[in-house]
Amino acid sequence: MKTLRYCISVLAVLTAVTGCNKFLDRFPTDRVSSNTVFTSGKLAESAVISAYSNILYDYVSADLDRINWDAFAGVIDPYYDNFYTNYLYLNGNVQPNAPIFLTYWKRLYEGINRANDIIGHFGEVPDLPDDVKACRIAECKFLRAYHYYKLNALWGGVPWYEKNLAPSEYTRPRSTEDEIWDKIIQDLTDCINCPSLPDKIAGSSSDYGRITKGAAYALRGKVYLWKKMYAEAEADFLAIAPLGYGLLQKPYADIFKLANETSEEIIFSARMVELSGWGNAFSRSYGSWQVAGKGGNNTFYMNQQFVDSYPCADGKEFKWDNFLPGWSSMTPAARSVFFLRDGLTQDEISQMEEYGADMSQYLPSGNEARIKAVYNARDPRLLASVITPYSTYSGGFYGAATNYTRRFPYRHDQAPQNDLRTKQNTHFYYCIRKFVTVGTECTNETYNPLDIPIIRYAGVLLDLAEAVAGQNRPDEALGYVNQVRDRAGVSPYLTSDGIKEKIVNERRWEFACEETLYYDELRCGTWKDFRFAAGNGLAEPWGTTEYRYSWGGDAYYHWPIPSKEREMNTNLVQNAGWLK
Repeated sequence: MKTLRYCISVLAVLTAVTGCNKFLDRFPTDRVSSNTVFTSGKLAESAVISAYSNILYDYVSADLDRINWDAFAGVIDPYYDNFYTNYLYLNGNVQPNAPIFLTYWKRLYEGINRANDIIGHFGEVPDLPDDVKACRIAECKFLRAYHYYKLNALWGGVPWYEKNLAPSEYTRPRSTEDEIWDKIIQDLTDCINCPSLPDKIAGSSSDYGRITKGAAYALRGKVYLWKKMYAEAEADFLAIAPLGYGLLQKPYADIFKLANETSEEIIFSARMVELSGWGNAFSRSYGSWQVAGKGGNNTFYMNQQFVDSYPCADGKEFKWDNFLPGWSSMTPAARSVFFLRDGLTQDEISQMEEYGADMSQYLPSGNEARIKAVYNARDPRLLASVITPYSTYSGGFYGAATNYTRRFPYRHDQAPQNDLRTKQNTHFYYCIRKFVTVGTECTNETYNPLDIPIIRYAGVLLDLAEAVAGQNRPDEALGYVNQVRDRAGVSPYLTSDGIKEKIVNERRWEFACEETLYYDELRCGTWKDFRFAAGNGLAEPWGTTEYRYSWGGDAYYHWPIPSKEREMNTNLVQNAGWLK
């Protein structure tokens, strides 16, 4: 069952060790294929696995330079130091020569290069059946489409290369955004029409993790949404359930457990393995210090404004004043009183008074229960995704599973306190729970073997709702949204009023921390409103901010063509609003 996952990870390790990063410095002006790879089935199949492995770079713990796409969306925040090194794009002060733009241009084109190698040469392999050859070519057409999908969403029109060229020939100008979408659609149509590409692969199969028609329909449908071809998108999304996919009918938190990583809900995922540095990155960058192994880095926290957006479990809009009267009339510092632990010492009380907490509201023996009740009344996906104040997390940092409680102010992480420790204990940010290993189920924070879903059936339902709403059938769209809410344990919407906004919000609550939201927010035109909302930034639950985001202008809707790429290919025209 884990054969493909293991092969991808080992190949990724070997690639890193043997110097593929040097190749990245030249891409796309060089070749990656070997004249001997396609002379045997065994070598050719290893090349296909290598094409898959490029996807791992967005998720593995070994890649210290990776960014988190949800830190570009409006749901999580990088910690202060990380913000000013890797996320200057959100600071309103970045230029086309910033490393992030070149890094991801290279990585995405590297994925295309690897896929092109297979597409162009796999038919030459002498010792494989024709149906296997056709299937592998179809898989790599999906991989090419997947990488072009990201390029087009970020840059809005890029050069299209469907075969690998000589170094001097990588000089094509940019195709238009719509032209790239059409080419992606053609690749995915070829996948869907390939007789040997399976509809779905059983989780028990050694081939699990390969591309299926279910994945091709889902990605093609998403492209149709970008083009506002809603009828075509609807048809694609409706084709997926008959292939054997559906919602996992278990509590929401169970989706992200090892036992369910191959469930009927998972259509396509990044396959992880318990191999040093090649588990998923999230136990390391989410979570807390208490993660088993060397401890977590707490590189990211859940965004305070996003946490406040989660509704109550009964479906009503969440408002702090309904639980803590007078909240909105208090200063952020004054509101910190509601988050203080029971039994504060006199020194702690004095420190909080100096900070500005309204200590007249403090309950010496009931403060924790009062604030905990506020979170317990919310959409269950909040508790499944965030280590909320005074909730517990089972960590294994000291070698045994121990329950830690998120309290403020922090005292000590060992008995009798067992406070949840983070890298920033003087602050009280929202720690992320989703994808983080529990107890001692994994012995090292970089070994987390939990797969990361890239396409889930819940997303198909919400995309289907968007397609149907785009055809002015709001009540029908509401039914698809309520399927997702019902599984989450939230009361259904009773009216389809504002259906498009409901779909957007539901997608955020369902998919936070899964690194898909940035692309959806760009498509729906909601990215600026969420990420750059007034006062938004890394903040504590009561609203005190460490930093704030700054909008850099409408040019930000598309990334700039990297300066180095424009130097090598003078036919590349810069996106509007960026320095030439």
